[in-house]
Amino acid sequence: MKHLLPCGNQLYYELHGNTNAEITLLFLGGLSQSTMAWQAYLPAFSENYRVLLVDLMFQGQSDNPSQFRTFKEHAEDVNHLLESLQCKKVVPVGISYGGAVVMRLMYYFPQNIYKAVLMATFAHKTPFFDAIGDAWQSALQAGGYPLMLDVMLPFVLGQHYFQNPLIPIETLKQMRISNDLSIDRLAKLMTATAISEDFRPNLQEIQIPTLVICGQEDILCTPEMHQAIVKAMPFAIYQEIPKVGHTLNLEAIPQTIELIRTFVRK
Repeated sequence: MKHLLPCGNQLYYELHGNTNAEITLLFLGGLSQSTMAWQAYLPAFSENYRVLLVDLMFQGQSDNPSQFRTFKEHAEDVNHLLESLQCKKVVPVGISYGGAVVMRLMYYFPQNIYKAVLMATFAHKTPFFDAIGDAWQSALQAGGYPLMLDVMLPFVLGQHYFQNPLIPIETLKQMRISNDLSIDRLAKLMTATAISEDFRPNLQEIQIPTLVICGQEDILCTPEMHQAIVKAMPFAIYQEIPKVGHTLNLEAIPQTIELIRTFVRK
């Protein structure tokens, strides 16, 4: 389905699960992901929750306006959708890029947020993180998404995944490339990360219970970066999953489902 925003652009979303449920689980994906990244989560949550999957602007089937969006502007888009759907008790679950958007949603639009889950994400950037981003940007400009993906994968999948992949690496590459992400769309998404500033001071003001989940082998958004989020937030708890890297909604689906389920039920 498409949601028309005040700016005239459209946001793609899917509504699943129990339409009469009190709680809405909102899932926001990583940089080059789409709503497809969360399909494996639907059976676990559809009976007891309303489940909302969203492509942020430039992702998946959402529009591609001429100007990039900041994380705050992404959050404004999502909040407009939530208001339109009359979601009053929302648990946003954001991974990586989506997690950065969830933090802004919690800070600027807390009124309908019940709890939140941040997975494999960042509130501040390190020099190493920036260097990885620069490498991805160079690869994107030199060879489009296929080359960027070759450069990206060792940073977003843990070493155990390469040893025992759920989906073979070459198959995974073909699946991602078939999403047809243009250089233009990816560059706009990456701009939000490049210009983002340290959000930890803002996190100190957030009073929402938050679960922060990190993979032990995540070298992009490291355990230390996640612990910094937890330290900044008054009501955050930390869970680290052994032997997995950054892409938790591929590498650690059963583990994250159980952690989310337990946290929301508390």
